[in-house]
Amino acid sequence: MIGGVCHRRVLVTLVLVVAVLAGCAAAAAPPAPSGSEPTSAPAVCGLWLATGGTPTDEQVRYAAGRYGVVVLNAWETDVAQRLRAQDPGIVLLVYKDLSSTRGYAEVGLHGGLLPTGVDGATADPAWFATDTAGRRIEWAPYPQHWQMAVWDEAYQRAWTDRVVAETVRDGWDGVFADNDMSSLRFYSDAVVAGTPDRSGTDALLRDGLDALVTRAGTALGEQGKVLVPNLSEARLFPGRWTRHARFGGAMEENFAQYGDDGALTTWQGHQWAEMLAAPPQDLTLLVTATAGRPEARPGAAERAGFAGAALLGGPSRSCWTPSTTRDYSLPEWSGYRSLDLGAATGPAVRDGRTGVWTRGFAGGWVALNPTPDDAEVPAPGGLRTLDGGQIGDTVSIGSADATILVRR
Repeated sequence: MIGGVCHRRVLVTLVLVVAVLAGCAAAAAPPAPSGSEPTSAPAVCGLWLATGGTPTDEQVRYAAGRYGVVVLNAWETDVAQRLRAQDPGIVLLVYKDLSSTRGYAEVGLHGGLLPTGVDGATADPAWFATDTAGRRIEWAPYPQHWQMAVWDEAYQRAWTDRVVAETVRDGWDGVFADNDMSSLRFYSDAVVAGTPDRSGTDALLRDGLDALVTRAGTALGEQGKVLVPNLSEARLFPGRWTRHARFGGAMEENFAQYGDDGALTTWQGHQWAEMLAAPPQDLTLLVTATAGRPEARPGAAERAGFAGAALLGGPSRSCWTPSTTRDYSLPEWSGYRSLDLGAATGPAVRDGRTGVWTRGFAGGWVALNPTPDDAEVPAPGGLRTLDGGQIGDTVSIGSADATILVRR
């Protein structure tokens, strides 16, 4: 879940347990490059989730040429105009929550422009989800966030009609649709009225969001706009990434995240294969937490996030950001985006023996090891480490880590 001014108390706090192997055989990787400017031939485009506060003039100027996609709150239309003026090719998405309305006072301060699809103050009472005792369901970690009945057709129509009209009127390229949830458990332990248990509640939510995403995505597409949902736990439900990304793309907010076994969860289940198979025109937005989380070794999360994004597609398709804050209050930068890797020379390839994924580029090579075990794989000739070191015929890659090599 994405943070914002009127919804800054968001982003699920996940407890990540990382299995760090003692005596790791993989050599220590060099630090991230110190470059502070994007290369002219990027392997990965930049993503700015600018929902944690009103961007400053300095931040808007800083964004020029750095980000292919920017997500803004609905009331930041003047910021959107300035970003467009300095970079006509930028993709600007408006933040909208699929699953909740907000009840706190600040939500009404922006002339009717909301972080949600409907106004909780005027919404039909039937659109609010209720528990088995008939009470509205408040998200425990985020007071005054109310779960909506996403399965209700009237709610779906109201959400779609209002969001499409606003998106077209205000000139957004599309909608970033937050909280495309797989389960209510991160926010509440309630059982929704009419369902037998929590499993039934979760199934009702998923089915409702399937229908809402389809309705809204179709309507936006008819207006030449995209719908990019922030999709949770797609790896657990075969086909869900493909279905929900088909209206212009999707986002994985926990990209290259550690699982309890020390492996990277994005590469478990069907999700990764579905991401690789996405049409080239679709956006794949990726966020990797790089601060305040355990890592297999220093810098591993940032390396794995960048390498994973580079594996996925071209610079206009895979847009990635590291995340050093919980509320997305800063425009982020990674020195890896200063590397002149150039165009890919082929698709991502998986080594069947080790599970390592690799991809070659005109100016380098990336290898990502999503498994909980260190691995050694063949390395192409003519490459060096980021600090100029020579390599042999093979390279060792630590568990849940990546290696980026460049031509010198």
